Amino acid sequence: MPDIRPNRLSRDEIARNFSELHPPLSRSEALIEADRCYFCFDAPCTTACPTDIDIPLFIQKIRSGNLRGSAHTILAENIMGGMCARVCPTEVLCEEACVRNTHEDKPVEIGLLQRYATDPVLDDEVQLFSRAETSGHCVAVVGGGPAGLSCAHRLAMLGHQVALFDREEKLGGLNEYGIAAYKTVNDFAQREIRYILSIGGIEVHSGVALGQDTTITRLRDEYDAVFLGVGLTGVNQLGIEGEELPGVENAVEYIAELRQAIDKGKLPVGRRVVVIGGGMTAIDVAVQSKRLGAEHVDIVYRGSIKAMGASDYEKNLAQTNGVTIRTFARPLKILGRGHVSGVLFERTARDDYGSLADTGETYTLDADVVFKAIGQRLRDGVLEDGSIRMQAGKIIVDENRATSLAGVWAGGDCVVGGDDLTVSAVQHGKVAAIAIDRFLRTREKAYG
Repeated sequence: MPDIRPNRLSRDEIARNFSELHPPLSRSEALIEADRCYFCFDAPCTTACPTDIDIPLFIQKIRSGNLRGSAHTILAENIMGGMCARVCPTEVLCEEACVRNTHEDKPVEIGLLQRYATDPVLDDEVQLFSRAETSGHCVAVVGGGPAGLSCAHRLAMLGHQVALFDREEKLGGLNEYGIAAYKTVNDFAQREIRYILSIGGIEVHSGVALGQDTTITRLRDEYDAVFLGVGLTGVNQLGIEGEELPGVENAVEYIAELRQAIDKGKLPVGRRVVVIGGGMTAIDVAVQSKRLGAEHVDIVYRGSIKAMGASDYEKNLAQTNGVTIRTFARPLKILGRGHVSGVLFERTARDDYGSLADTGETYTLDADVVFKAIGQRLRDGVLEDGSIRMQAGKIIVDENRATSLAGVWAGGDCVVGGDDLTVSAVQHGKVAAIAIDRFLRTREKAYG
């Protein structure tokens, strides 16, 4: 019988396990950390930031006590700077590029300083931005995740009206539904969204799914331009026997359920959990299963630990939380009668050409629950067939995030080059909004 049940841990244990992963800096800690910055003129940390935040400038403003000015420097480039301060993999971006990041020293804690600057603005609901004169144009933004929200906010700043459509009842995309619960506590995603929408000029239409409730053709007819930030809501399948068995779960859906749970301890969790995949989603579902009380949690990845999509920090987080990472193995078959009982794996190895090859050697891992975390794709039926150029299931865009379809832009995970990072999606939305504004104003001049 499968051993899956809620309340494996006490209420106090669950509360500790899902408390904030990185507590905020105190004032004295922030000033000490800010003082460590060399304020490089040609700052490699800024170059490494996907949203081009002037990092030395915002740290200098913290140092001088100008917190509101520091927040403005951050949010002017990245309106979701508060969320990115919590979930951005700074260890492989700005902090990795920090000149203090040496064997003898450690990088400046840029992410925590960014949070120190931006949190007071959101807590006090201080609006740092205003709308330009109304342009008379209205743009449809499809998707209320980081790319769509960033695009909508920048368009509103530039004076355009925005109709924001999202298939869920709550905005936020992966920030609301897809990030480990211990990374963003106290409903932070919704607090940040309320701040973004408070600029005005953004009308939200929840429960509207592209491909079901509306189409790109209809939106192009009704609005002056369209931005697609629809994410990847379809789930890749393993394509092996037994995948349909009860107990084989989609990791993204489980994370979403956990994120929305009022009492996390009531969410059933298996005693033995196997996670198939190697990205951030695999790490998130594995660590959270462990923190819910699972006794044995294994992540199994087809290649080397270095080739896994998750950052080194996230892989270390998994291992220090008691998760076992097994590499060079691929699933052959889900085992069980009436419910999953295990997974049969075949070991892989690099061949003479550096490609992964099967070895013929197999082993089995017992499991009460198996999570699939092998990537996502565009949900079937989202786009009208042939309307937009695609590559490997994603939308092709140019440097301005324009698609092949006139008047339509796209950004975030759904485009070629999307990397499953909030910070990159925010930049896509910002770049697209600036391009849409230029398109609308150029057309306005041309046609009077």
